[in-house]
Amino acid sequence: MLVAGEASGDLHGASLCRSLKAAAPDARLFGMGGGRMAAAGMKLIADIRDSAVIGLSEALRRLPALHRIYRHLTATLTGERPDVLVLIDYPGMNLRLAAVARRLGIPVVYFIPPQIWAWRPGRVRTIRNRVSLVLAVLPFERALYASAGVPVTFVGHPVLDALAIVPDRSAARRELGLDDSALVIGLLPGSRRQEIERMMPLMRDAAGRIRAAHREARFAVGLAPTVEREAVARHLDGGPAAWLLTDHTYALMRASDLLLVTSGTATLEAALLGTPMVVCYRVSAFSEWVGHLVVQVPWISLPNLVLGRAVVPELVRRRDATAERLAEEALRLLDTPGALDGQRSVFKDLAAELGEPGVGARAARLVLSICSETTANRLVAS
Repeated sequence: MLVAGEASGDLHGASLCRSLKAAAPDARLFGMGGGRMAAAGMKLIADIRDSAVIGLSEALRRLPALHRIYRHLTATLTGERPDVLVLIDYPGMNLRLAAVARRLGIPVVYFIPPQIWAWRPGRVRTIRNRVSLVLAVLPFERALYASAGVPVTFVGHPVLDALAIVPDRSAARRELGLDDSALVIGLLPGSRRQEIERMMPLMRDAAGRIRAAHREARFAVGLAPTVEREAVARHLDGGPAAWLLTDHTYALMRASDLLLVTSGTATLEAALLGTPMVVCYRVSAFSEWVGHLVVQVPWISLPNLVLGRAVVPELVRRRDATAERLAEEALRLLDTPGALDGQRSVFKDLAAELGEPGVGARAARLVLSICSETTANRLVAS
């Protein structure tokens, strides 16, 4: 049984599902995910489109729906008794499921574990008590979990698998019908409904300011598979012309001269593809206040966190995450000689930090080894 709660978890869970099916064709995969995990061979019993939320206040409003999903997953876990429960990010619900699995004697593997280095470090005690093996995806996570007594293996970041077949810049531009000399600005507003509502108007208005300074600029919006086209399109009125791209997000990342990106996995993907960016994020005033109290790190974007320094600009406080500031940072990068190349140069250091492609296959081998142990233990018990 596998459980992912968001678009990025669905993407990386799909890679794991494919690898599990390749190594064990008869394996029965079921759980919560999205279209990608379903296409990779997993039976969906819950859909991520019903579960993704951002911020504390947003989660509180969705509690009844989330609780229904949790009850359904718990009932399935209890009834099906899988050989292993694989959790993918989404710690709010997944750590509770881990407790249920532990009580049932089902081993738990956590792929893309909670970011205890960013906030709620006390969760490591919960993980130690409930999780059989953590599959770390960031290089510094291995030492953090090991020092806390949590069984851990570093498998590398799964974005390396997803990006292995992305075309180069010229090919990506041909795929999108763009001239090599065009100035292209990509907008990546996020994968959740609340993110679209908050970030798309901000990015639209920033794009208008960029267009005023660069009349030749062209704009495109990359749509996550969890986002409805109409939900984005209605926020584009009043801004410069922009075309919406579904299933071409990586090509847009590679083809763009600059990206305006909502903080998340997309920041790491864009950096590994070598595309400069400005990172932004907005939550409710209450969620921001709570975050200020509990967040333990100076940055939120993965390129800055992995490299340990401010490589890309971040606009994450409500007073900073405005169209004016977003356009100002974008124009600074576009108009300052060497600024874009400066980011590209630093991004070359990222890949060396994150391991090698083949993450899904490595993770699958470890998951299947635990399944074998479970089967052996059941035979002995019988």
